[in-house]
Order: sequence, then C-alpha cells, then structure tokens
Amino acid sequence: MRLLIVSLTPHFDSGDHAIGWGPTVRELSYLAALFDSVTHIAVGYPAPAPASALPYAADNVRVRLVEPAGGETLGDKARILTAYPAYARAIREEMGRADAVHVRCPANISLLALWLLGRHALPPYRWVKYAGNWRPDGNEPWSYGLQRRWLTENRHRGVVTVNGRWPNQPGHVVSFYNPCLTDEEVAQGSALAVGKALESPVELLFAGELNEGKGVGRVLRVALALQDRGVPFRLRLLGDGPDRPRYEAWVREHKLAGTSFLGWVARTQIAEHYAASHFILLPSRSEGWPKVLSEAMAYGVVPVAAAVSSIPQILSETRAGVALPVDDIDGMAGAIAGFVAEPERWETASRAGVVAARRFTYSTYQSAVAGLFSGTWGVRLAIPQTPKSLEPVSVPAQPNPTNVPYSSNGYH
Repeated sequence: MRLLIVSLTPHFDSGDHAIGWGPTVRELSYLAALFDSVTHIAVGYPAPAPASALPYAADNVRVRLVEPAGGETLGDKARILTAYPAYARAIREEMGRADAVHVRCPANISLLALWLLGRHALPPYRWVKYAGNWRPDGNEPWSYGLQRRWLTENRHRGVVTVNGRWPNQPGHVVSFYNPCLTDEEVAQGSALAVGKALESPVELLFAGELNEGKGVGRVLRVALALQDRGVPFRLRLLGDGPDRPRYEAWVREHKLAGTSFLGWVARTQIAEHYAASHFILLPSRSEGWPKVLSEAMAYGVVPVAAAVSSIPQILSETRAGVALPVDDIDGMAGAIAGFVAEPERWETASRAGVVAARRFTYSTYQSAVAGLFSGTWGVRLAIPQTPKSLEPVSVPAQPNPTNVPYSSNGYH
C-alpha cells in the first residue's frame, strides 16, 4: 500500500538525502514500516540542519519538499497564500498516486490538504492526526479552529486521531496515544528507575525549545519559588532557542542557584538526564500530549505540568504526575514541596509512570494504526519486525538557524 503524508515538519538538505525534525521522523519511520512505499510532502529549509534533525530509518520513504511559508508578521502570513498554488499542485499530484493519505494537523499546509480531500475521491483511505489541543482554552491561530471544525464535520471523509477523550466526541474521531519510545527504551528506563528515591537535592528537568510557549519563564519562577521555600534543588534545562540569553540573564539577576543550561542533548545521551531526575517541568500554554512527558515517565520521572489538552486526563488516569493551571507557579512549587515532605507519594507516582510509559511505544502505535485501518476500512496492514534504532545524524552544532522559525507547540 502506498501512503502519502502531508505535514509542516521542517526538513533540511544533508547532501544526498533530506533529514527532518527528529521526533516526527522517528515516528514516521515506524509508520512507514507498515506500508510498501511512503511519500512525505514536507517543508524544506536551505539552512544547515539543527542538532535535533534525523534521517529516516525506513528506506521506503521519499520526501518531496516544498517552500516554507508563514511566520509571525503580516507579511509572513500573506506569503502563505502565494505558496498555496505550489502546495496544492504537489498534494494533488501525490494524492493521485497514493492509496492512503495521512495529514498531520494543525498547520497551514494541512488546512489546504483537508480542503483538497473534501473535493477529491482519491485516495480512499484518509487519516488525519490532530496533534494539538482538541479542546483549546486559550488563544490560538484562527486556522487551528477552522481545521478542528472541518475535522469534526468530517469534511475530509475519513478518520481523525486525537490526544485524550472528549465530551461529544464524534464516532470518526478516535483517541490515540502519541508514540515516542522503543521497547528497548522502556526496558532501559524501567531498569534505571528501580530503586530510585526522592533525595536532596531535588533534581528538576526541563527538555524542549527554550521559549515562552513551552513555559521556560514559568519553569524558572517555579524554581525561584522552591528556593524561597528552602527546598534544595538542581535544575537542568535541555534545549536551545533564541531566548536563551534572556533566560540566562534572568537566572543571574535572581541569583537562582543550581541552574544549568545544557543546550541540545542527543537522544542517545538524554537517558542519563532522565535517570538522574525526580521531576520534569512543562508549564506549556498549548500542547496535545507532549512526547517528553512519556519519555521522562519511562525513567521514573514525575511530571509537574500545565493542565492543558489531554495532560490532566492522562496524568490523572495513570496517577503518574500533577497537572495544574498554567500560571499557578506557587501551586507547582507546592506540589513538588509536598512530594518532598511525603517521598512515598513520589515513589508511587514514579512507579506508575514507568508502567504507563508502555502505552507510548512505537510497537503499540504500529498495532493501533493497523487496528485503525482494519476496523475502519477492512484493510490489513502487516506489522513488521521493529526497524533499526535511530541515531542522531552528524550535523554542525547549530541549534536553530536564523531563518527557520521555532515552533512553540511542536505540532509536526
């Protein structure tokens, strides 16, 4: 079966092949193993690849790059319209060659793909992944709401997978778990979490792009609140971004002890940071289900996160962490202090996270996708042997080229 994927995932030229945003490329490599061939229409940037970029592990993936468009200014947004004819031409051509299409929303190119699907009969099998917040409670681009409305009304004539379960969820909208772990990583995390205890100093971790969308400023204020409470801690921030110097200046200004900015860390090295951490902080304003929480939970790290999208549902269901209002700095600091006062509660949550992480494996994802195609269309997809593990590609250490916009939400 031939699969077409349409997404906004950033890709970069690396000589004889394209490499892309690591977390999405990993997921799509495992997805590609279910199909005979895959064509991925994605956005290509001429800049050097960031350290987070990966090649595809599957050898049946062809990437068709289109020009980037969009951004923060009115001029940037206007250029989306000028890019749409080329986007539409690529999507129509590849739709005619495909048996199935997988559109990843929300994104400006995905909005166009949904519109085209509503006007064409082929391909017959249509699956949209809405990676964002299915029930937003804050500001968002108008196009996100339009995409959700079209998906709710099933204008694309297919199925939608979303994070979490929602009131009045239509039958064609299916709850899915966001994959990010190999079976080997789950086994490794479980082994490293054995005997893990909440000791002083408390080890805090943030992993992601350093911007306000991900809540880095709030992470630092939570740490300051802990410092004011007299709770000894160490805070490690993994990741990078244009705002990093501002955050580092804030730490110096407020004399926030024990705080380290470590930059981008290769996936092969991040396990040691998860293994050494007690809590992962993620007070984002918008998420779907963040993969970083699943990864951390696999190693017994307890999430303290913002109560947005499916985060409070999954953390409550699994009893693996705490979700609080996004601006409740004192509440987050108080939650950590409460665990410190009752370490047995932390140990219970830590163990629960290790167990819950199994639902976020690529093997579970492959089975779920096969079940989706079988249950919806009666199409059998053979689940293969697990493809080889992915290693970060060797690229120049350039965390964010200046002409590649950072995503504040990671919906790729």
